[in-house]
Amino acid sequence: MTSPSTAAEAGGPGPRRPRPLTGAAAGVLTAAVAMGVAQLFAGLTVPQASPVLAVGQAAIDLTPSAVKNSAISAFGTSDKNWLLGGILVVVCALAALVGVLAIQRLAFGMWGLALFGAVGLAAALTRPNATATNVLPTVAGVAAGAFALSRLVRAAYLALPPPAPERIVFGSGPPSPSASPTPASPASSDGRDAAGGGSDADRRDAAEGGSDADRRDGAGGGNDADRRDGAGELRAPGLLGIGVPGGTGPPPAARPGAPSPGRRKFLTSASFAVVAAAVSEVGGRELSTRKNVSAARSALRLPAPSVRAPAMPAGTDLRIPGLSSFITPNGEFYRVDTDLFLPQVDPGNWQLRIHGMVAREVVVSFGTLLRQPLIEDYVTLTCVSNPVSGPYVGNAKWLGARLADLIRSARPLAGADQLLCTSADGFTSGTPLAVVLDGRDALLAVAMNGEALPIEHGFPARLVVPGLYGYVSACKWVADIEVTTFSSAYSYWAQRGWSQQAPIKTESRIDVPAGGTVAPGRVPVAGVAWAQHKGIAAVEVRVDHGPWHEATLAAVPGIDSWRQWVWHWDATPGSHLIEARATDAGGYTQTSAEAPPEPNGATGYPSVNVTVRRS
Repeated sequence: MTSPSTAAEAGGPGPRRPRPLTGAAAGVLTAAVAMGVAQLFAGLTVPQASPVLAVGQAAIDLTPSAVKNSAISAFGTSDKNWLLGGILVVVCALAALVGVLAIQRLAFGMWGLALFGAVGLAAALTRPNATATNVLPTVAGVAAGAFALSRLVRAAYLALPPPAPERIVFGSGPPSPSASPTPASPASSDGRDAAGGGSDADRRDAAEGGSDADRRDGAGGGNDADRRDGAGELRAPGLLGIGVPGGTGPPPAARPGAPSPGRRKFLTSASFAVVAAAVSEVGGRELSTRKNVSAARSALRLPAPSVRAPAMPAGTDLRIPGLSSFITPNGEFYRVDTDLFLPQVDPGNWQLRIHGMVAREVVVSFGTLLRQPLIEDYVTLTCVSNPVSGPYVGNAKWLGARLADLIRSARPLAGADQLLCTSADGFTSGTPLAVVLDGRDALLAVAMNGEALPIEHGFPARLVVPGLYGYVSACKWVADIEVTTFSSAYSYWAQRGWSQQAPIKTESRIDVPAGGTVAPGRVPVAGVAWAQHKGIAAVEVRVDHGPWHEATLAAVPGIDSWRQWVWHWDATPGSHLIEARATDAGGYTQTSAEAPPEPNGATGYPSVNVTVRRS
């Protein structure tokens, strides 16, 4: 195949090239093959090392907090799916551009593919806990993509129709009137040629029956100029017009609509690329799924707690339609983390290492953890990204070992004030040591609402520390705890400007009415309020900035869980603004000052706009 630069280098006009659309298709197919093969190798090695996932994780790490909050607000818990979708759209667009460049010159496309690979390698190698194995999926994907791109570009050139030949007119006859006349020999300076009927050479030719050129033209049917007319046609002798009606016209055309061999070659190559991409992607996902620990989770048998959760008092759940239940089901519990691919941690291989500023290092296996005295408690978790009235808060019954007992077994040294907790995925959170040791039920949890932790919520073990926002207290898939200081070690979110110590703020939320239109009359206004490890003492409600009305509080089993409340409103027709505020057991009342989640939690009154229709 002629390379795209051959004719240009020879000084010619350059070869004909496939259309840009063909190049774009070749580029997208190349990207599909590269990502599919990379996924296959990721399934064989490290699932998180898939280039798409690695780049997505890097994007999460590099995205400013304000942008992350906007994404969470706009897409909720689907933000990761939107991120992956956006990455794939960008990859396809850039791959199409690479394909167009490859059609111009294959080297351009290869450089573009190499740039893709460099980005993937950088993302894979900068992940926490990355090893040399993390580069294999990207390298394999780039190699497969380079092979696919070269084959597709070659097939695209073979698919080009041949250049249109010069039109040939079959049959004999005088030259077309439009043909360019053969230039006459210039007359001699003395005019003898004109007067004497030509030069000596002419007279010799006439005597000898014509010049060699004339004889050749006669034998060959005329010279090129004779055969060519003004439209660039070549005139052929009548003998070549055999079988052509009238002795003229083009040779028979190929069957209309029949794809050329070259086009079939491109379609075949494209089909192979699609199949290779699909098989690799499906195979890679299947291999990744086989590493899933769902079976191990289902087979786990939890021991009975040494200390059971407090009995649920009557009236804990007000059972008002639309009001959040006291216990949030596992399937409805919010999930906010930095993982595009959930860590799959086999409990048989899990262990927790406690080290750093300690007198002795402690390593706890999962079997050892289950043999510890386990306690149950109701604890409400809240994400610091939760906006006022937001959904990122939930209450569950947790089962786990006392974290304080495990930390004390390592004997922390004087001066230590932080537990730098590291997840199996490399995420870090910084928990105040004093809070863990002050007597609250800070847990190394293994179960949630009576069953082993769901994988998305930290199986096989996670931290649950009441009274702190999740980013400093609820490290999932925890595998390492370093006893250190806040001045010497900064956790993941602290490195990004969030507060190192983040006690939960006293907050409330209106669940019903949710807005829209309601009927006039007595309408329940209800919601939940939380002030973990302090407890909620009161909730008040007001309408249209009027006087505050005290709500009725539901019973609670302890101070670490949220509390339901309700106030009955005599609704009158018109549009109304309903607001609420909570007061904790320490006497602090929720502030009306509005603040965003960063750097240590949102503030402001929860509110809802309601229209009461006329009877």
